[in-house]
Amino acid sequence: MDEVAGAIADPVRRQILVMLKDGRLSAGEVAESFPISRPAVSRHLRVLRQSGLVRAELVGRQRFYTLAPERFTDLAAWLAQFLRPSGWEHRFDALETEVYRTRRERRSRGPEASREEDSA
Repeated sequence: MDEVAGAIADPVRRQILVMLKDGRLSAGEVAESFPISRPAVSRHLRVLRQSGLVRAELVGRQRFYTLAPERFTDLAAWLAQFLRPSGWEHRFDALETEVYRTRRERRSRGPEASREEDSA
């Protein structure tokens, strides 16, 4: 997790990750989006590759990069502890609880009671 957090600490690398979420891009396509030198972009891509956040595929003389989203799992789980559920999430949780309670009550009363309620 520390390696992933270190890799995404840089704003250029975060922007590269955002670019790759929609699909694979060549190193040249990535480099065109930044006002820094191609070697600098290449170093950022290397850090992302070494951390496992992106995969590189060599096709001829071009290197294509794709996102490896599974590497975000541990970091996302750790960050989730700091997020508070929105009001909607609380309401959906309450709805789910009520649905399960109602099902449990119907099962405990038996099939006859459930049919009587449904026909009423």
